[in-house]
Amino acid sequence: MSTPSAIDLAAKFAGFSEHWRPKTAARLNGQDVRLVKTHGLFPWHTHADADEMFLVFKGRFRVEFLDRVVELEPGQMIVVPRGVEHRTGSDEEAEVMIFEPSEVVNTGDAPVSEFTAPRGVEI
Repeated sequence: MSTPSAIDLAAKFAGFSEHWRPKTAARLNGQDVRLVKTHGLFPWHTHADADEMFLVFKGRFRVEFLDRVVELEPGQMIVVPRGVEHRTGSDEEAEVMIFEPSEVVNTGDAPVSEFTAPRGVEI
């Protein structure tokens, strides 16, 4: 096994420009560390079998729930428990890290759409 190298998040984010299409930057213990650029609103959805963690790297990002909105700034994070309906959004471009099981589809139980990212895309 080779010795791991540092992952330069700024360089990884600079390597793509599309919004709402997460890219896998690393894997550990059955989890993906996914990087996504956001702008606008993502569809309402749930993940029945997985929690999701969002960590803001750059910009302002929000997670909307049926009863409230949580605004996040760089260095802040939130865990959305499995089964909780939510959508995410940002008024300007934001860069966000997502931690979730590798098999999770980013749109959860929402219908397949232009927001449904191909699985296994690495950066």
